[in-house]
Amino acid sequence: MQLMRIGPAGQERPAVRVDQETYVDVSDLVDDYDEAFFAAGGPRLLKAAVAARRADGTTRSFGTDRIGAPIARPHQILGVGANYRSPDSADTGAAPTGEPLVFSKAPNSLSGPHDPVRIPRGSTHTDWEVELGVVIGTRSHYLADDRAATAAIAGYVLVNDISERSFQKERGGQWLKGKSAPTFNPCGPWLATADELGDPGNLRLWLEHNGVRRQDGTTADMLLGTAGIIRHLSQFMVLEPGDLINTGTPYGAGKDLTPPRYLAPGDTLICGGDGLGHQRQSVVRTD
Repeated sequence: MQLMRIGPAGQERPAVRVDQETYVDVSDLVDDYDEAFFAAGGPRLLKAAVAARRADGTTRSFGTDRIGAPIARPHQILGVGANYRSPDSADTGAAPTGEPLVFSKAPNSLSGPHDPVRIPRGSTHTDWEVELGVVIGTRSHYLADDRAATAAIAGYVLVNDISERSFQKERGGQWLKGKSAPTFNPCGPWLATADELGDPGNLRLWLEHNGVRRQDGTTADMLLGTAGIIRHLSQFMVLEPGDLINTGTPYGAGKDLTPPRYLAPGDTLICGGDGLGHQRQSVVRTD
């Protein structure tokens, strides 16, 4: 199942994607794809009703309607940094040593997959990062193993972890400052349930900046997989239903290039992932 939210910002309606052109409106069945929805059982609550509506042809056309993030504003957005092998890495797949680098993003940085990315005031190094996002389905704390962590997953999303590098690294070393501006977490277009997506450990992720392919990698190169990330995070905090976790980005962010390249007004970003759809963002300056 592929969950979507459709409509103007702040007025999105929950829906389930049928195909490229049509969807099933489920706004009469659930208020939103939020903490309450996932805690009550999430996508399985809709399975029978969606099947019935598809069978009798009760579908709608996307038309020109805006597509929002497929989840409502979460309790928290967490991220993992430096979680991919670089092209010149000697790592052959052994478990990483040490602790994963973890940071948070403001929940209100969440935006739709095709909404503009706004460069914040004073920015000089706004950057891109295509990533696999994981949405939590059950309240989780002190998960015992990867099996328990996998069971806690509601689904997977495509995200673009927009970052302002100078804010991130030169303003006190607090990553939150460089990760949290409005529109800094484009998400969607849909949430794919685990049975829909397949193996999250072997997905191709890619991103183009102004028509040039900058990132082209696979989640097989992640140092710590999705289950390991969730299990690890649960040892330090409670993960709530609907929480979003960004799992890291392949090589090819602007900071990786020689010379580095960063976003400017008028730029375009297009990114995608296997089974996760694609995003397209125009870059604008904050007023």
